[in-house]
Amino acid sequence: MLKYLLLLNLILLNLSFADDTEVKQKKEGDLVIIEDKSGLSQEEVIKKVERSEQKKDQKRVDVKDVIKLLQQSSVDGTVNLSEIQAMWEDLSPKADKYDWVQTKSGEWFKGEIKALYRDRLEFDSDEIGIYTFDFDDVVQIKSHSSISVNIDQVAIFQGIVRYKDKKISIYQGNKEYTFDKDKIVSLAPEGESERTKWNGKITVSLDSRTGNTNQMDYTAKATIKRTTSKSRLVFDYLGRYSTKSGENVTADNRINQKLDLYVNRKFFWTPIFSELYQDEFKNINLQATAGVGLGYTLINQKGLEWDVSGGPAYIYTKYNSVENGAANSSSSAALELSTDLDYDITKKVELLYSYKLTLTNKQAGTYKHHMVTTLENEITDWLDFDITYIWDFILEPEKGSDGTQPDSNDHQFLLGLGVEF
Repeated sequence: MLKYLLLLNLILLNLSFADDTEVKQKKEGDLVIIEDKSGLSQEEVIKKVERSEQKKDQKRVDVKDVIKLLQQSSVDGTVNLSEIQAMWEDLSPKADKYDWVQTKSGEWFKGEIKALYRDRLEFDSDEIGIYTFDFDDVVQIKSHSSISVNIDQVAIFQGIVRYKDKKISIYQGNKEYTFDKDKIVSLAPEGESERTKWNGKITVSLDSRTGNTNQMDYTAKATIKRTTSKSRLVFDYLGRYSTKSGENVTADNRINQKLDLYVNRKFFWTPIFSELYQDEFKNINLQATAGVGLGYTLINQKGLEWDVSGGPAYIYTKYNSVENGAANSSSSAALELSTDLDYDITKKVELLYSYKLTLTNKQAGTYKHHMVTTLENEITDWLDFDITYIWDFILEPEKGSDGTQPDSNDHQFLLGLGVEF
């Protein structure tokens, strides 16, 4: 199993990293990458941006203006505090060491931009940890570092970013590119360490029962993502292990991997998706799936995302045991369809729904599906209390050497703590 996993990991990682180092020239069907070739350092570009902002928006409160207002008060004995307040409210922080994000409430958050994808802005702050903002709630962005911005069907622009009034501006030396908000496909830091492109979550569930039945249930879920302005690589792991009166009653592991490349705000294509699955009690020693696909975003609005995707695949299955005369492995072409839903019920509660079905030949089970529904309840910025329901189904599971056919359905209800990183 390990050698298959390593092989698939290498394929996916190579595709993802190759995507970042793509030759920066226009080709048929490819996006142009617009780099800053002015020769100016990042600090010099930031200074030019700040001078431009001061000229455009007059964001610095001039002491002379305050004194002038106070002098005017000597005439009628009153001071127009609203004018002074307006000056200070318009004052924004300098992005000299950090990235800054301002929300509708007027609050500024200091930290590091991680990524923007599907109108979700991931931000890492020392004060609030890793936090995801709805892009509709963001009114300003000021980046300190160079950001790579994927503009729908235009190009990928690299430079210092400013976002205000639903428009994004990318600054490169003496050049400035401005686009409307709805043209942004994604963005991610450019030239940062590889670590900044990764984030994830690990959830662990443990259930212990004693008395008439001595049973221990262990479940681990993990999701790791690598996000750039052009792609998203996702690894999902689900492992379940149960013992009852000292004997194993459940033992299965599932690893899903998927690389999505953004075409525009609605379409994405998947050069490879894969799954490694092992379930002792379904008579599956190893099942490996690999395929390609296309995806489409049905809904992408504040608090609600819904995608559908699918494509052809190939499945190889090796069984633990089989009846006399039966082959101990099978392989066939398949069709895989999936849907993913992400719904923010409240600011603290999020519903995640994932459903994947696979159609294949009779020996591989004819039809199977894997469904995971999770209710994430935020305790802190990095800790969640998760309630998860899992339903696995195989229409025709392979009989073992003793002629016993495993059950088609597996249901599991989990309570666990999840840590984001």
